Amino acid sequence: MTNPDVQPDAAQPSQLDLLIETVARLRAPGGCPWDADQTHESLVQYLVEESHELIDAIEAGGREEMIEELGDVLYQVIFHADIAAQTRGEDFDIQDVAAHMNAKMVGRHPHVFGDLVLDTADDVVAAWDDFKAAEKPHRTSVLDGIPQGMPALALADKVLGRAQKIGLLEADGGSPLAISSEDELGPILLAIVSAAKAQGLDSERALRSALRDLQDEIRAAEAEQAERGADSADAGIIGFPT
Repeated sequence: MTNPDVQPDAAQPSQLDLLIETVARLRAPGGCPWDADQTHESLVQYLVEESHELIDAIEAGGREEMIEELGDVLYQVIFHADIAAQTRGEDFDIQDVAAHMNAKMVGRHPHVFGDLVLDTADDVVAAWDDFKAAEKPHRTSVLDGIPQGMPALALADKVLGRAQKIGLLEADGGSPLAISSEDELGPILLAIVSAAKAQGLDSERALRSALRDLQDEIRAAEAEQAERGADSADAGIIGFPT
């Protein structure tokens, strides 16, 4: 573990600098042929795999597993940045990635780096979408920016959350299922998937299909809202079959 009382030697490269140099050497002429052949697209499968392994480490692992899996994800980021640095038309490196991310985080935290006062985590959550909207004015729908390649269950949670934020779905509208904890929810979800599998049905595909319909309804409601010139509080509520 790094001793916080020991100041790093400015003359010595950090471990992060050494990792960046290692990736560059692996991809440079005379390095590893496999690494040199990789592209952004060919690495996607590894990024997905490493991300899931990190999730496993967070949920069930210990310190060593966390260090290893965070390192694997970090390696993917540095690898992509090195590819971009050597690709005509991309021409950016890990320092550009870090600079962009730093500027974005500073811009999205005016309550820390500016004069805005947000006292609680709930206040920050409520203001977060406004920060993002100011940063990306080209987005016209609450659904813009949601990656459709997410697993269906995670995508459903994201879509429902966005719709609730603008009043198109009731956050506390009740449910036909009396569920009070994740311990109760897990077996129910498992039973649904098991029943679907027994009937030869694809749960992931079925949920994605339902989500496409829901997103179409949300976009239609947004368009109607824009035509009326009404604010989100007056938007119609999208209902679910019970």
